[in-house]
Amino acid sequence: MAQSPRAVVVGGGIGGLTAAVALHRRGWRVTVLERAGSLEPVGAGISLAPNSLRALDVIGLGDEIRDLAAWQGDGGLRTPGGRWLSRTSTAALAERFGGPLVLLHRATLIKSLAAQLPEGTVRTTAEAALADPGDDDRPARVSTPDGELEAELVVGADGIRSAVRLELFPDHPGPVYSGFTTWRVVIPVPGADFASHETWGRGRIWGTHPLKDGRVYAYAAARVPAGGRATDDERAELVRLFGDWHDPIPGVIGAARPEDVLRHDVHHIAEPLPAFHAGRVALIGDAAHAMPPTLGQGGNQAIEDAIVLAHHAGPRTAPLDAGLAAYTAARKPRTTAIARKAVQVARLNMMRSRPGMVLRNAAVAAVSKAGPGLFLRSFDGIADWRPPQAPYASEETRVSTP
Repeated sequence: MAQSPRAVVVGGGIGGLTAAVALHRRGWRVTVLERAGSLEPVGAGISLAPNSLRALDVIGLGDEIRDLAAWQGDGGLRTPGGRWLSRTSTAALAERFGGPLVLLHRATLIKSLAAQLPEGTVRTTAEAALADPGDDDRPARVSTPDGELEAELVVGADGIRSAVRLELFPDHPGPVYSGFTTWRVVIPVPGADFASHETWGRGRIWGTHPLKDGRVYAYAAARVPAGGRATDDERAELVRLFGDWHDPIPGVIGAARPEDVLRHDVHHIAEPLPAFHAGRVALIGDAAHAMPPTLGQGGNQAIEDAIVLAHHAGPRTAPLDAGLAAYTAARKPRTTAIARKAVQVARLNMMRSRPGMVLRNAAVAAVSKAGPGLFLRSFDGIADWRPPQAPYASEETRVSTP
């Protein structure tokens, strides 16, 4: 009996693990190579929209993650003084897109994904490099400190600074600075009781959201030069930038320790890659289409990539070269459009011009008063996406539209 084909996934983040689980379920023998010493992610929270939850349905995890939804009631956009620009309810979102928005810690999702893989699938402290992308006549080869691995498929899920991408497309300019940096914390906040919200100021934004486990996920962003760092600590920098904004922002900052605050410059791929595959190698997530976080779709699109890749690269479907071409054809137009929209939204919510801010805020408030459906319409074509195979567990609980 012929052995199942082998896949090597370079990178053990959310996209890489989702790809590993999806490929394993399609009959591939999978090895995940993660250069870090553990799968504990460097990061904080992640927002999963109905599109990625339906993708997770394909590998049996959608409802497990939906059960972690903590956002109930209203939320929306505010000004630094506390005035609500728009209100959006969880019910309206679920009705329009067929499911909830789930905010959770990245570590929770990583743990759930890793639990779906056979023991020994994931190798940590495993620095990997693409030695040969392979072709129709030879397997791809990946070099590791323990020797080379051959595979019928290699998945480059190694993030925004992807070495696999650089090997495939050495002439591509790579990621560029998006013009702002972010801070993130996931912490307990005693006595916290507030609606999920994002607040837009002048060249700065803040978001605060409760998690199901009782902690609070908060993020901030500001237009600052790349490579900067606070002269004291990043918590003190948050006090300087956001300490006089509306409640509960000062209290959240006050509950954080300096070591709780993560700071990262934001980069994105401004020039789309010519393809998301070459030879026997496919790129997913930030390695293929890194985007600003302003739509909350970076991780969601990585999950979509993984499911679509496994669908087209199934060992008993079309030849791999045709499957990878179909993967690029399915994913490149969608992710390019979403990435461009994320850049446009960043220009809007990180605006510095005072006259522009006045017009922006007035427009947001007017749209919100006209009805929540108008505001949610900006996610049409994004959050309503469905994977290329059924069933979708979310269909059984979809809120019906009158």
